[in-house]
Amino acid sequence: MTANRSTVVFDLGGVLIDWNPRHLYRKLIPDETEMEYFLAEVCSPAWNLEQDRGRTWKAATELLCAQHPDKTELISAYRGRWEEMLNGAIAGSVDVLQELKDRGNPLYALTNWSAETFGRALELFDFLAWFEGIVVSGQEKMVKPDPAIYRLLCQRHGLNAADLVYIDDNPKNAAAASELGMHGIHFTEPHALRKQLVALGLLRS
Repeated sequence: MTANRSTVVFDLGGVLIDWNPRHLYRKLIPDETEMEYFLAEVCSPAWNLEQDRGRTWKAATELLCAQHPDKTELISAYRGRWEEMLNGAIAGSVDVLQELKDRGNPLYALTNWSAETFGRALELFDFLAWFEGIVVSGQEKMVKPDPAIYRLLCQRHGLNAADLVYIDDNPKNAAAASELGMHGIHFTEPHALRKQLVALGLLRS
């Protein structure tokens, strides 16, 4: 690690915010196998990623309802009951964020998130105001792990990739950051993250 690697960039969903569509769909589809099939094959990660890339929820919902007319109510719930997919903050991760903030480390966020719903996240999670800048994929019409969105973060905020530690729960996104010269960390849980940041000299043990 270089001595000046002190700026930390966080992914949000899955790292600081417990977002998971299962929090909602376990209420709507009691059978676990059926629910997993629905989230894999109907409201799939690939379908959701296009909203993170900037597709409107109206267009996305209409597309799937046309393909699956027997599931229109379940499909519409993905947007209509979106907040029920949020199970609050991941407390241990927010504690780490607080420690970094208290130590004066510059903090940024880079998130795959729909532009239509991100404003509500800003209202729900006060700690999002701690970041000096947040790049939201849905606003930029590009998603991780596209190198262009990492470069956009650096260009917009005058950051040098070699100075950055980047944290993401998706290993592909963490690897993409590393390929661009950042120190990518694959997030698994808060305690492991804290140990990795201690090893980098960013937190005290």
